[in-house]
Amino acid sequence: MAPSSCWRALYWIPVIFISLIVAWSYYAYVWQLCRETITDKGKQTVYLLVYHVLFSMLVWSYWQTIFTAPMNPLKEFHLSHPDKELLEREERESQQEVLKRIAEDLPIYTSTPSGAIRYCDHCQLLKPDRCHHCSACDMCILKMDHHCPWVNNCVGFANYKFFLLFLAYSLLYCIFISVTDFQYFIQFWTKGLPDTQAKFHIMFLFFTASTFSLSLAFLFAYHCWLVCKNRSTLVFQHGPDKNGFSLGANKNFRQVFGDEKKLWLLPVFSSLGDGCSFPSAPANLDPEQPFSGLRDIAKINSASDSYQIPPEPLRESQSCLLSVRQADTSDNQEPPGTSDPALTIEKET
Repeated sequence: MAPSSCWRALYWIPVIFISLIVAWSYYAYVWQLCRETITDKGKQTVYLLVYHVLFSMLVWSYWQTIFTAPMNPLKEFHLSHPDKELLEREERESQQEVLKRIAEDLPIYTSTPSGAIRYCDHCQLLKPDRCHHCSACDMCILKMDHHCPWVNNCVGFANYKFFLLFLAYSLLYCIFISVTDFQYFIQFWTKGLPDTQAKFHIMFLFFTASTFSLSLAFLFAYHCWLVCKNRSTLVFQHGPDKNGFSLGANKNFRQVFGDEKKLWLLPVFSSLGDGCSFPSAPANLDPEQPFSGLRDIAKINSASDSYQIPPEPLRESQSCLLSVRQADTSDNQEPPGTSDPALTIEKET
């Protein structure tokens, strides 16, 4: 059930809180520290220049993370009107045949833990790989990582790069404030400077920036690790095959930040792919294991290096990605998305 308008308004409280903290930090640093406390004009100029660069990038990336609308599955994944009616008329045991037929033409290679096609009854669509339904946003989100209350938005394919840059610039912003404010914090603490209105702002600014630096450092390091492994928060917590989409740290990084290096540090969309299909790790090659010699290198050169974004995932990788697949010793393979004879509808919300 979608939240009411009044309830949705409450979701903006964390965003307003963060915005007020950032606005106060601007006043405390620019006016109380640089204008009222620092007397060295050269130091004052350098501090203000670096500060405004970090502040601008922080605000820009935060804005992009908040107001970039999450991407939804393409219309090909939605059930047509005749399919909806057919699905409703069929008994539960027969509904799987309807989903099998639809899944034959879609690049779907992951299933639920019970082996069912990931079908969202609320949105009435077959979920693409790495897509999840967000109850807060009331929709299915492509490559959903998590719903973040601090941005009042889902972090997924459309804005994951912006979210990472927001964490990075927030961390740099807090570290810069802590380092440059520390000298004057000590002077006020030891009575080296006279008591003025700036004392409270400078001391509280140091405590706030230092506290946020610690929490942001852990969060940013965690998401950098996820990027290098090509995982998401949801997959890390609940995923059956955590390495199914890992192509190596370099390719994993470029999936999020793109191939144009000049755009990596800017909060503009440059991620690769369409969010509905992703290249998968070659079968029989565990990206977590070290190379065993030229044979493994040859596998990577022949399989991984030839990937284009977004290609159709490799047939050999289906057994790695499906959560409850038994090893198939037969040479015959069924069409994508239909290889589980026990396929059933499983509603995920």
